[in-house]
Amino acid sequence: MKAFGRTLAAAAFALAASTAARAQEVTLDVLYAFPAFAKFHEPIAAEFMKKNPGIKINFRAPAASYDEGHQAMLRSSVTNQLPDVYYSGFHLLTELVETLDKRKQVVDLGELLKAEPEAWRKANYSDALLSLGQVGSKQAGLAFNASTPLMYFNAELVKKAGGDPEKMPDNWADTIALAKKIRTADVAGLAYNIHDWPDDWLWRGIVQQGGHTLLDASGKKVAFGGDVGLKALETLRSLVTEDGMPLIDWDQSRQQFIAGKIGIFFDTPARLRQVTDLIGERFTLKTALFPVDDKAKGTLPTGGNAAIITAKDPAKQKAAWEFVKFVTGPEAQKIVVETSGYMPTNLRAGEDGFLGPFYKDNANFRTINGQVNRASPWQGYPGGNSVRIWRQQREVIAGVMRGEIQPKAGIERMVSETEALMK
Repeated sequence: MKAFGRTLAAAAFALAASTAARAQEVTLDVLYAFPAFAKFHEPIAAEFMKKNPGIKINFRAPAASYDEGHQAMLRSSVTNQLPDVYYSGFHLLTELVETLDKRKQVVDLGELLKAEPEAWRKANYSDALLSLGQVGSKQAGLAFNASTPLMYFNAELVKKAGGDPEKMPDNWADTIALAKKIRTADVAGLAYNIHDWPDDWLWRGIVQQGGHTLLDASGKKVAFGGDVGLKALETLRSLVTEDGMPLIDWDQSRQQFIAGKIGIFFDTPARLRQVTDLIGERFTLKTALFPVDDKAKGTLPTGGNAAIITAKDPAKQKAAWEFVKFVTGPEAQKIVVETSGYMPTNLRAGEDGFLGPFYKDNANFRTINGQVNRASPWQGYPGGNSVRIWRQQREVIAGVMRGEIQPKAGIERMVSETEALMK
């Protein structure tokens, strides 16, 4: 009987301990964009939960794009059904944070950073990296993914056209000229899928590389009108007329490039791993820096996202901060880079204990780091209509590339429609 009593007591103790553990466990609701990015979000979450058994990560169904995720967050803000952590596209971060701030629905990570040891902060985050997640004076988020547009190319097709795969053109005129030589009846010289890209990243790229900005110093007036925008649209039209760019959607273009039907292809480095694996031994894939016409003032928009905390419960806020530190830390960034191709957003990630050996063996993945000095913040438009603005701009750009709208008329329409929506 005594043994039976001890068994019952032990079972009761175990049950109590288990119940207490469950009571202390925190579940974080997390939302990110692009379903394909589960390839790094899932293993990172698994590794985090292994190291933090008291915190469970529950992913909501991923948004189809940053724009779709942004709209979902705005709706959830009104109904008070926000996730605990969200990965906001940089270009929509200001608009989102300003909206959430009005309802006190976003955590200022600046205060949390100050509470950490200064040596740790400086070892992991540069001021430039931190600036990507800032909105005004608030450290609204920490950069998780970061990228600038990257040139992918078929080394065999470049050689056949008389080009040098080890020294690709560094400006747009020479890039277009090389692509024209690559072009045959069966092969397109170049593809730059701005006409159906889900956001204005590639449009900003073509404008900013020339040393220009999309808005003037006041941030209230369009700065890409006149000769600046005219040249950009004429360049985009020439990709079709000179280089034979097929006006198909970006996923089809990627498949055509992988099949050896496009010589030069511009894309996010986030899909470098996927493209590399799909090409296999078909041809020699190489990467090169994005062409920049103005070497002194040219910049590139930094795509990607920042992790923000919208949890209200103090226990969830504490757990979310541990999660955000982990996903922006060197261990998680190693997973991101190796499974995608993004630039790491942690200073320690390139060390030999993390990505050092990988970069030594994978030159294509290292290329993107050569554009860090040109990376600039990707900011949206004032007025809360950034998503709508791009959709209207894209419609005009596609019309110009198809030859249905003349470049001059196109840029005039883009300027007037954009400024109207900014108000």
